Amino acid sequence: MTLSLTCLGLIQTLSAAEKPNFVVIFTDDQGYGDLSCYGGEHVSTPRIDQMAAEGSRLTSFYVAAPVCTPSRAALMTGCYPKRIGMAVGSNFGVLLAGDRKGLNPDEITIAEVLKTAGYKTGIFGKWHLGDQSPFLPTKQGFDEYFGIPYSHDIHPFHPRQDHYKFPPLPLLENETVIEMEPDADYLTKRVTEHAVSFIERNKDEPFFLYVPHPIPHAPLHVSPPFLEGVSDEIVATLSEENGRIDYRARDQIFRQAIAEIDWSVGQILDTLKANGLDENTLVLFTSDNGPPKNTLFASPGPLRGNKGTTFEGGMREPTVVRWPGQIPAGKSNDELMTTMDLLPTFAKLAGAKVPTDRMIDGKDIWPTLTGNAGTPHQTFFYHQGNTLSAVRSGKWKLHVNKGKPTQLYDLESDIGEKENVVKSNPDVVRRLNEYLQTFAKDIADNSRPAAFVDNPKPLAKANK
Repeated sequence: MTLSLTCLGLIQTLSAAEKPNFVVIFTDDQGYGDLSCYGGEHVSTPRIDQMAAEGSRLTSFYVAAPVCTPSRAALMTGCYPKRIGMAVGSNFGVLLAGDRKGLNPDEITIAEVLKTAGYKTGIFGKWHLGDQSPFLPTKQGFDEYFGIPYSHDIHPFHPRQDHYKFPPLPLLENETVIEMEPDADYLTKRVTEHAVSFIERNKDEPFFLYVPHPIPHAPLHVSPPFLEGVSDEIVATLSEENGRIDYRARDQIFRQAIAEIDWSVGQILDTLKANGLDENTLVLFTSDNGPPKNTLFASPGPLRGNKGTTFEGGMREPTVVRWPGQIPAGKSNDELMTTMDLLPTFAKLAGAKVPTDRMIDGKDIWPTLTGNAGTPHQTFFYHQGNTLSAVRSGKWKLHVNKGKPTQLYDLESDIGEKENVVKSNPDVVRRLNEYLQTFAKDIADNSRPAAFVDNPKPLAKANK
């Protein structure tokens, strides 16, 4: 999409002066209704609410899949997961421990794009794009990595461990396993400390900081200071876990888990301000997919559906973006945007080049974020695994089953997808169904494979 003269001027100014920093905070399984600035009364998120007051709430912001691995692959590459062979894991919906599959090193990630423009890059949190050596973040454009290679429930305490037989959970620093079965109560705290340190150490050069929190994916964990307000009964139950994890009891600490994430956002924002980086940093907060269905508190808000579904609740995420003086403050933006758009948008702002030797699905949304243009997307497609399940164009969303149109919703007047108007709008159905067929052919003609290794092994700490 062609930038307006205003936006071109901004980029020229930034290129001549100082390239902006980018911070992406990406939580796990957080629903559209799980921020107080999105109407959630079961949580309290004052720092994210403040971020929204100083920036914009994006109310039609999507991830490209309703589960972890494909959603993250899309953010990293700017592509629909199916286009890059990452719509599913090897034998499961997501990648598991010791998986032979991973994001192809031939893909060009957002971190690799920004490194060409002189950026320092760091990831602190959950990766979930392959745990074998060729697939680790440090092989995919990141200078630094601290975190876990996949979801923290892929461990021996899983409720279905008899079926999965998961190995112990590794914690990595760069490419080295530094701990096995880290105390997950401290994951949010430790991820935040590494993020803060990264900012402080790189304050004099442009950086891209990616903070994919493992929480609030179940089982929920918080550090001790955030247990305030939890009942004595639950605290006692947690203290008696004795080498096992009580998932049901931990469901009760959802509010506290969100509060610690909110604290983490505040720590990052405060560090930017303390180091004079506040007005030259774009910070975006969102989540990888909607909340799981069987939870006590996590909520899709007014949306229908949950994690794993292609209803709005599975893929439309609560998203706040802030850049003082550049992004309008205190406004909601309902234009359609996606995580796939971050790669081309950041590249444009950083003066980097978007790969031209491959199909990239993301669009430059900078004019959209600033309020100078509408969405650059005529269509947005919803996949459930490898299955193309729905399309949105403008206000209309069409669901199909085995290629047959089954449900049509006007998202402008029916955000909850309650009134199926498929029978009364044949022309709309026909047009959207044509979009689906054209896109399916495009994916078939322009897709790239994931990568695989022989003899994969679960990560483990080396014996000294």
